[in-house]
Amino acid sequence: MAIKNYNELSSLELDTLREIGSMGTGNAATALSQMLQREVRITLPEVRIMGYNEAIEWIGGPEEITAGVLVKMGGQINGIMLSCQQLDFVNLVLESVLGAGISDYAQLADLENSCLIEVGNIMISTFINALSGLAGLDVTLTVPAFTVDMQGAILAVPMAEYGGQSDYIMTIGGNFVCENKQVPCRLLMSPDLRSLNALLRKLGVSDE
Repeated sequence: MAIKNYNELSSLELDTLREIGSMGTGNAATALSQMLQREVRITLPEVRIMGYNEAIEWIGGPEEITAGVLVKMGGQINGIMLSCQQLDFVNLVLESVLGAGISDYAQLADLENSCLIEVGNIMISTFINALSGLAGLDVTLTVPAFTVDMQGAILAVPMAEYGGQSDYIMTIGGNFVCENKQVPCRLLMSPDLRSLNALLRKLGVSDE
């Protein structure tokens, strides 16, 4: 039976999505290692289904400033995926690639922005490649969009596009570990309900 809201997911379906989250973030850590040319691991990721307001609090609160890289999914899975880059993560990337970090997002210039877009795009792409390969689905991605804003404003995008279908979003979180330092990894995924049901059928965990 097709689900009509994210909060209808069964324990088996949630466990399957957690497995995808673990595989996808592991691939993202490997891709990040290659780009930064240093070992990056990720702690066991936590995959949860949250309401939008709960997800905003989970990232740090509605007024917390964050850099966001957003990509739209198409093909056999439609929806949005968002990489939220908090300041510790931003500095891990910028110090590794450009040799200098920042103390405030206002210091970001075109070169830094391009670097963060590339990292966000690589993380999202490797995550989606893991998902599409496991499920045998063809998923296309748009050119990534980049913004620096309060987290409440950034999450307003998936809320506006998919909030009419569901009040929930899939959150994938863990910590990247690099040279004994941990920085947060925060990914949010919002496939539309048709796509979510198609994904669960392909993974063999839906009884529809």
